[in-house]
Amino acid sequence: MKGVQFEGGVIFAGRPIVSVAPGSSLVLGRNVNVASATRANPLACFQPCVLRTLAPGARLVLADHVGLSGSVVCAGLYIEIGEGTIIGSGAMIIDNDFHELTSEGWITEMRANARPITIGRQVFIGTRAIILKGVSIGDRAVIGAGAVVTKNVPADHLAVGNPASVVPKPKRAQPMA
Repeated sequence: MKGVQFEGGVIFAGRPIVSVAPGSSLVLGRNVNVASATRANPLACFQPCVLRTLAPGARLVLADHVGLSGSVVCAGLYIEIGEGTIIGSGAMIIDNDFHELTSEGWITEMRANARPITIGRQVFIGTRAIILKGVSIGDRAVIGAGAVVTKNVPADHLAVGNPASVVPKPKRAQPMA
């Protein structure tokens, strides 16, 4: 956990993969829950959580009460995940393309093509969803299982499909008296 800034107690179930590039920052808020063990999630975790900053100057922030299960979050530039957000098993949040094509072929590049990702408070990101670079997700949004999100999702909206379509969340039915 060298280079990780802990703002309060963090719960680890299993062993995550955590790496912090020199000159970057990874901040874990209070009561963050990082579930990497196979039995830590009803759907199981087929991989450990991966939390990485990939380049100097990158910043990855998980606010208070964020929960992850077997999820990948890699920041070449900037990713912020808001308070109370939960991220399902196998979901990926990636702010860059990892590679760039040059006249001499493909090179590993974590920052030049990166665009920040911001995820609001109390967002639910379903299993195996993918959030790509430059996306902003508003408070209380729901990202459906397997969705590939390439565009912004407003607060209180639902994003489903590949590529994700965004619609207002349905109103909850009131219980019958």
